[in-house]
Amino acid sequence: MTEMTAQIAKQMIAYDSGDIRRIEHFMKVYGYAAAIGRLEGLDPRTQEILETAALLHDIGIKVSEEKYHSSAGKYQEIEGPAEARKLLDEICSDNELTDRVCWLIGHHHTYSDIRDMDHQILVEADFLVNLSEDHASEDSVRHTLEYIFRTKSGICFLRSIWNL
Repeated sequence: MTEMTAQIAKQMIAYDSGDIRRIEHFMKVYGYAAAIGRLEGLDPRTQEILETAALLHDIGIKVSEEKYHSSAGKYQEIEGPAEARKLLDEICSDNELTDRVCWLIGHHHTYSDIRDMDHQILVEADFLVNLSEDHASEDSVRHTLEYIFRTKSGICFLRSIWNL
């Protein structure tokens, strides 16, 4: 974890203060994303973007619940980027990083046409956590493995976790 990602983790924990489930969720997604990114050999810049996006990926939930009375993925994708930009503007002056992180947040529930490794890994890390938290059936896990997972490391994690 870099100094910047540590600061983002601190800010996100304060942002979701009192909501242990949400805090644990983004920290677990961060852990999986960081590990998969390193195992897949991401360059340091892409790794930093991925780790930042993993910490911030669900930042749109609060606004979505207030505005739409729902935390559905489509609303997170609509509301998340602006919330993330506010937080990142306080911590980071790297506009290119901020733009990419916001794009990833705005697409982390979009599973069609995934082209970039940071997007693929973020989606896989979020699925690893969501499948567990949602107590997914073996059929759901197998379906996700077949249709979503593409990285060697993500597939290995999924198979090991569910003993497939």
